[in-house]
Amino acid sequence: MKKILAELLTIGDEILYGQIVDTNSQWMSVELDKIGIKVIRKTTVGDQEDEIITAFAEAEKRADVILITGGLGPTNDDLTKPCLAKYFNCGMVLNEEALAEVTEFFKSRGRELTEVNRLQAMLPTACEKVTNQIGTAPGMWFPKGNKVFMSMPGVPHEMKMMMTDFVLPRLKQTFQTPVIYHKVVRTIGVGESVLAEKIADWENSLPKHIGLAYLPSLGEVKLRITGFGDSYQSLEAEITDLTTKLNDRIGQFIFGYGDDPIEAVIGRTLMEKKLTLSIAESCTGGYLSHLVTSIPGSSSYFLGSIVPYDYQIKMRQLGVKPETLEKYGAVSEPTIIEMANIVRAKFNTDIGVATSGIAGPGGATPDKPVGTVWIAYSDKHQTVTKKLQLSKDRMINIRSASIAVLNLIRQSLPK
Repeated sequence: MKKILAELLTIGDEILYGQIVDTNSQWMSVELDKIGIKVIRKTTVGDQEDEIITAFAEAEKRADVILITGGLGPTNDDLTKPCLAKYFNCGMVLNEEALAEVTEFFKSRGRELTEVNRLQAMLPTACEKVTNQIGTAPGMWFPKGNKVFMSMPGVPHEMKMMMTDFVLPRLKQTFQTPVIYHKVVRTIGVGESVLAEKIADWENSLPKHIGLAYLPSLGEVKLRITGFGDSYQSLEAEITDLTTKLNDRIGQFIFGYGDDPIEAVIGRTLMEKKLTLSIAESCTGGYLSHLVTSIPGSSSYFLGSIVPYDYQIKMRQLGVKPETLEKYGAVSEPTIIEMANIVRAKFNTDIGVATSGIAGPGGATPDKPVGTVWIAYSDKHQTVTKKLQLSKDRMINIRSASIAVLNLIRQSLPK
């Protein structure tokens, strides 16, 4: 079955200037994927007639469906309608149905319809008017051969209602679309290039209708397996089998599937095992505790934390031995061992974890450069430590160290 391709065009200088964030494209991409339409490009164009018309022409060459948002207001800088009229070589007329709708919109709010707002009802003759249930700018559906242009307001809640009520159902009627099935495999503790080497032959043996994408982020690489076909059930079964074979290769790095981050997976595991957790974190400054408590239900396994950032707090409030700090320093394996063991005892939890390091940009020494971090895991059976050599960026170090601790918990939990 032929793939149906879509291109998304957002129009407006305010997006290019960074004054408004384009959230519309992300939402539309998700919804189009659900009905088997693949988005191949997202383009933002400023308020320039020639640029807009060029974008229309280029999008038509690449895609079957061109969805346009923005530029439908009644002011001189709103150029989408006149540009569409020019592109489709048609005139603009007052659409009586649209005029009645915009008149009622203002009347229902106790406001007079101005001449400027009346212009909202001026539409290109080549389009089918699409009612805007919650705004003043109508949508416009333009069929062109076996392709479709659809123009919608840029206001997110107006666009979403128009997409849901009209565009998505109409696209399903207009195009015969394949099934698109995604499976996301989440890995941690391994780099993208190393991962690619480990699964190279598995990836090379994938059938043509199934593809693999690497989605790296701090401390994690997502593997997105995408299949195209006629049957959801057969794709699901095929990709499930492929995932099983993938797990045989890199199972030690896989922590979950789908949308759940590592903190959610760890939380679920702790709940299932009925284990409790406490944290002593220095260089991460509470960020690790934030990740843990961002998961609903974390109160059932997370008892509390202490952030002993200063030497004195490490000694007086936490209880690290002064001689340990004096001999080895705060960023050391002996110190991190004491921190993890002590916090576990203080909070009377099954597990205690700790972080201590040099987040930067200052505080480095010749033998402990910025990015040097020690982490530890402690339970009644063992204490496990790990030394990290991270980056020179403070926030990256804080985030990376916190993720590394969560992975250390995953690796060290009793089976």
